[in-house]
Amino acid sequence: MTENTVTKQTLAELPHAQRDRLAFIDFSLQFFGHVARTDLIQRFKTGLAASTRDFSTYKELAPDNLVLQHQTKSYHRTETFQAIFNHDPEVILSSLSRGFGNGISTGVQPTEQCFDAVRLIHPSTQIISGLMRAIHNKKAIKCGYVSVSSGETIRAIVPHSLVNNGHRWHVRAYDRKNNKFRDFVCTRFTFVDLMEDSLHVHEASPYDEQWNQLVELILIPHPNLKQSRAIEMDYGMSDGVLKVQQRAAVAAYVLRQWQVDCSQGYALYGSGCQLALQNLDALKLLENVSLVPG
Repeated sequence: MTENTVTKQTLAELPHAQRDRLAFIDFSLQFFGHVARTDLIQRFKTGLAASTRDFSTYKELAPDNLVLQHQTKSYHRTETFQAIFNHDPEVILSSLSRGFGNGISTGVQPTEQCFDAVRLIHPSTQIISGLMRAIHNKKAIKCGYVSVSSGETIRAIVPHSLVNNGHRWHVRAYDRKNNKFRDFVCTRFTFVDLMEDSLHVHEASPYDEQWNQLVELILIPHPNLKQSRAIEMDYGMSDGVLKVQQRAAVAAYVLRQWQVDCSQGYALYGSGCQLALQNLDALKLLENVSLVPG
């Protein structure tokens, strides 16, 4: 019987509540890089003695996964870390975007009565966890990245946010090669390694102007529609208008995902566009305006 099999068998024998707490420890180490007893106490409202026992149990199951740093009184992820819980990428990305739940990540179980016909391709858990540790700890990363134009290159970037743009997950990051903030598709990373050098001030998210710029999009049913009420109902419009606040860095993706006609004179009707952008001047605020329909 392998060590991994023994670990899973031991986990299965533990009370469900304790498995939740151990999963939280495992999750925090993998995706944030560190965890403290105070985190466990705050999350699960347990006492100091109980949290100490949980860390002792986790260390018995995976002694090489964590090391205590006495200066910070927190446990840190080691280079030899191997997760003892299976954290499904789709569930983890959903949990990270909505707020971490109970810690135990299981795959999405579809039903025959209700299903999602369009599902995103998700990056691997190793890539997600590497990006999240960099974001959480404000670190740069050295990474392999495959682009359509230049193939695989080795880059140094400073990620600050993960974004679901409707088509795929990307990370918003400062690109040290081009000296500007850009979007990188998460599934195109071949590896992610944290760097220990200090960040420059201009690489932090407060200096990402497109990320911090809010843009109001005023959406209307396409003017060429004869029956606009159906579209008004689809999008919960009030008086035939839907106002959406978005970050400038994300707005073009929303307009593309919703197939909003952004052309002068609204010439794209018949190409799948049932919405139109009323305030076309908002496009002047977008750096990636080439992504929008029209």
